[in-house]
Amino acid sequence: MQNNNTFKFEFVALMASLMSLVALSIDALLPALPEIAESLGVINKNDNQLLITMIFLGLGFGQLIFGSLSDSFGRKPIVYIGFIVFIIASIACVTTKSFEVMIVARIFQGIGLSSPRSLTLSMIRDSYSGDYMAKIVSIVVMFFILVPVIAPTLGQFIIHLFNWEAIFYFNLIFGLFVMIWFWKRQPETLPKEKRIKFSTHLFIDGTKEFFKYKEAIAFTLVSGFITGSFMVYLSTSQQIFQEQYNLADMFPYIFASLAISIGLATFFNSRFVVKYGMMKIAYFSCIAYAVISVLYVILFSSGQNPNIFILLSFFALQFFAVGFMFGNLRALALQPLGHIAGIGAAINGFLSTVLAVPIANYIGSFVKTSVLPLFIGFSIFGILSVLVFTIVIRKRAYINA
Repeated sequence: MQNNNTFKFEFVALMASLMSLVALSIDALLPALPEIAESLGVINKNDNQLLITMIFLGLGFGQLIFGSLSDSFGRKPIVYIGFIVFIIASIACVTTKSFEVMIVARIFQGIGLSSPRSLTLSMIRDSYSGDYMAKIVSIVVMFFILVPVIAPTLGQFIIHLFNWEAIFYFNLIFGLFVMIWFWKRQPETLPKEKRIKFSTHLFIDGTKEFFKYKEAIAFTLVSGFITGSFMVYLSTSQQIFQEQYNLADMFPYIFASLAISIGLATFFNSRFVVKYGMMKIAYFSCIAYAVISVLYVILFSSGQNPNIFILLSFFALQFFAVGFMFGNLRALALQPLGHIAGIGAAINGFLSTVLAVPIANYIGSFVKTSVLPLFIGFSIFGILSVLVFTIVIRKRAYINA
């Protein structure tokens, strides 16, 4: 199945469903943050952001474990183990009365979900390569984006019917459906003859191999910058739209409309990436992301929030640029790592996430009465990303000269 250039709809839909478990566990919970905080006695509203950012911390660390194990034992068994961890952590979330325990449980939810999330990319890398791999990743992400479009509305609907705990139960039921589908229909993508023999040095050897590839490091760094700045939006969006703009009832629809912007970009990327190449598209999208961010900072440097439609226009443009970057950045980082796709995807996900979480927590702590700190963060990390891209492109040109 390696280097296969045949499009298979069920494979793409299943990979998107596996990834959507992550998005559903994050985005469906956004409307419930005030209720959860009230139920658990949270005083500082900014602490609500931890319920979002900490799951990403678990996603980062979990990939190191599951990614390396999957190179030795295959992809499917490790996906099952991750889902079991997710089930246990979800039960802890709905039974605890302690905010601190909830945070720890969210970390373990992330650890469990890191298995289907990272191994989805490994399975795609097992099956495809080059710009066609980027095309498949883009299509998977496009389907995956449908979840943030509906998840906040779904979460709010569930809260109105039942309570915030019911969101966790819904996620478990959906996850069980996807796991059964995965078990019945998806063959193992890593044949036994291509597996790496398990040893205590497996992770160390894989890490050493990863760091031999400078471009994999560079694009992992850029992925961390972009993911971190975007994660600030995820963790503060409820606070921005419900409290700064007093649009609590409209929040799910606003969130959905901005998710559609990313979805459109990933759709266009899937159509254009084979023709123009993932490097060129990601580079120019990165420049656009930085320029839009800096423009907002210049226009609204006073810190006073603009009209909601102006803000949404800036967000939509930025997220359109992000849609062209997410899939391509992962594909660029994984392209030279086909022989260690599991540990390669794991280290890529770990480094980018561990870099992103402190970025999100730090910038998010300033987003209280103004959106300006968010765009300052976008600007700084957008410019840094462009610099990394420029260095890589110049190095390529030097080597090919």
